[in-house]
Amino acid sequence: MHEVFQLQERGPVLVEGRAVGKRIATGKARVIMDSENMHEVNPGDVLVTDITDPDWEPVMKTASAIVTNRGGRTCHAAIIARELGIPAIVGCGDATERIAMNTQVTVSCAEGETGFVYEGTLQFHTERMDLTKCKKPRTKLYLNVGDPQQALNFSGLPADGVGLARLEFIINNSIKVHPQALLDFEQLDDELREKIEPIIAGYPSPRDYFVRRLAEGVGTIAASFHPRPVVVRMSDFKSNEYAALLGGTRYEPFEENPMIGWRGASRYFSEEFSEAFAMECAALRGVRNDMGLDNVILMLPFVRTVDEGKAVLEKMAEFGLHRGENGLKVYLMCELPSNAILAEQFLEHFDGLSIGSNDLTQLTLGVDRDSGMLTGYDERNPAVLGLMEMAIDAARKMHKYIGICGQAPSDFPEITQWLVERGIDSISLNPDSLVHMMEVVHKAEQDLTDSA
Repeated sequence: MHEVFQLQERGPVLVEGRAVGKRIATGKARVIMDSENMHEVNPGDVLVTDITDPDWEPVMKTASAIVTNRGGRTCHAAIIARELGIPAIVGCGDATERIAMNTQVTVSCAEGETGFVYEGTLQFHTERMDLTKCKKPRTKLYLNVGDPQQALNFSGLPADGVGLARLEFIINNSIKVHPQALLDFEQLDDELREKIEPIIAGYPSPRDYFVRRLAEGVGTIAASFHPRPVVVRMSDFKSNEYAALLGGTRYEPFEENPMIGWRGASRYFSEEFSEAFAMECAALRGVRNDMGLDNVILMLPFVRTVDEGKAVLEKMAEFGLHRGENGLKVYLMCELPSNAILAEQFLEHFDGLSIGSNDLTQLTLGVDRDSGMLTGYDERNPAVLGLMEMAIDAARKMHKYIGICGQAPSDFPEITQWLVERGIDSISLNPDSLVHMMEVVHKAEQDLTDSA
């Protein structure tokens, strides 16, 4: 069933910002400025804070809604809220000052691009639609799913699979410890070991803990959607996000701009991270081979050069994940201008491309995707569209898969239509935008047929 929310009354507006999703929620406002105090957020509360990072994800899962001072439509809070299926309003400016602690509020994202935080508990209506009667388009429509606990619920939607399952969500919420700290467990100081020991209790070894927990999370998503394909992106934590994991400060460098620093593929074959990547590979090997979930497709993020992509594929083979063996497909996340410009060269080594429009926009236009100040730039810019078109054309020429898993199609129906017109194979969407986009895609396909 699909839910459509409609506010039935209005009240005083406390703050407004960028709406994330199309839902409405009510709850007690908990104004928390530091993640060290996030334990004060109770299930059903509305989390109000300055900005979030992966540290906040345990309470984001229990909050009824999220409101932040800073951040744009592709910031951390926005991405996680979409994956969790809860409303969020980001970039409010002064929400932590204008919303009083413990007051009842209504968070409405059902009134267009602008979201409103109203004073008090307002009445709203929820209409439930039977999705089994929706006509599915020819273009494959996938879902972005991060939380294994939500996977079974989302699997009932009329989607063709999962276009993006991020390992970071599982690592942050289920594992909680920096992978290198687990590998070096016996060499850690007593204080850190004492913090980690209760977390890994019951597992044969710290390494086994990481591998099993990661395999359980990925396996839950893959099993929920089986036999439909599930595209799993290997880890893409930035250094500041890895540092936030237990023991992470021992291993992570300080970078002025982690967003374009040591992340994604550049980690996997490095001396400092290779053994941690080996654990990821062991977990994914277990999901495909031991659990028999061969619907899992792997995807590599932030691959800057063709040689870097080749080096990672060689490292994966060394760790037992051979592209082509047992039907294993490996996609490239097309999120840097170099990926689009050299798409044909990359596709000589990969089975397909999945466009990551968030980072592609950031790196094409030089716009910090976490900034709430730079709101006049998005994926509809001709430069970004030009690069996406290059990637689509290259994939079609080489008869390789081409999809998109970035935020753009969920937010902008005109981009969805544009993608369909150019022959994209699949579009991966946030669950709350699936029904509307089914209609948009079906109309775009009909327009193409009529004009042929």
